[in-house]
Amino acid sequence: MKAKYMMIVAIIAISFSSIFIKMSQAPPLIIASYRLGIAVLIMSPMVLLKHREELKKANKGTIKWCIISGVVLGLHFLTWVSSLKYTSIASAVVLVNTAPVFSVVGGYIFFKERLHKKAIIGIIIAFIGAALISGGDYTLGSNIIWGDFLAISAALFFTIYLAIGNRARKELSVNSYTFIVYSVAFITLITIAIVTNVPLYPYTLREWYIFLALALVCTFLGHSVCNWALEYLSATFVSTVVLAEPIFSIVWAYYIFKEIPYLWQMIGGLIILCGIYLYVDNEK
Repeated sequence: MKAKYMMIVAIIAISFSSIFIKMSQAPPLIIASYRLGIAVLIMSPMVLLKHREELKKANKGTIKWCIISGVVLGLHFLTWVSSLKYTSIASAVVLVNTAPVFSVVGGYIFFKERLHKKAIIGIIIAFIGAALISGGDYTLGSNIIWGDFLAISAALFFTIYLAIGNRARKELSVNSYTFIVYSVAFITLITIAIVTNVPLYPYTLREWYIFLALALVCTFLGHSVCNWALEYLSATFVSTVVLAEPIFSIVWAYYIFKEIPYLWQMIGGLIILCGIYLYVDNEK
């Protein structure tokens, strides 16, 4: 029962990610970089003290997959944060949550995994919802569509990250794997920032509070608690609860930014969530 209550806390924490990003005036690369960088700094003492031997003994193959996973995770955060600079919170949070759809399609194409009828119906429904949101957003301008594209790209990168991670995590504990992946993602984003001449400093104290909030609230209280909950709850239950994230995000967006979702965003979002729920229910 405790794990179920903690999952509610985790989803609420994760739902603030889009809110904090919208509040920030820093470039997307910087927001994503410092969110991960602060997370790595906080993790370092615990991981290096408790998991040093495990990290030393990790084989080259596992480290290679961790590095690839970290690069892809960095691209996920970059596209996700960037999407919120162009499109609405409602569209971004719903579209980025289409990751399970890409997971099913990728599993079928690359690993010849069998698709059940309910899963196929769920995929079709989710794509219809995404098309409805993007089609409606098209009337608002090309920048909005670009934001929608970035959110969908973030979902795709997250799917690839999970697929690679499933292989690497078999050899490492969750803490060791997360530490390596976050570190690589941070290095990837900082490198891109340097190459593209995005200033690494100075940023106001307000911005640093936002970076810290993203790391502590959204990363640790959110994603880390979800990973912890998987030890006590089924993956299906966790996946289903995660579907509530867009609902909370849209509510916060309304109260904080007075951002009211358009009718097509609400309908499209509900359609997508129904489609993903069908897929999750199929996994029971």
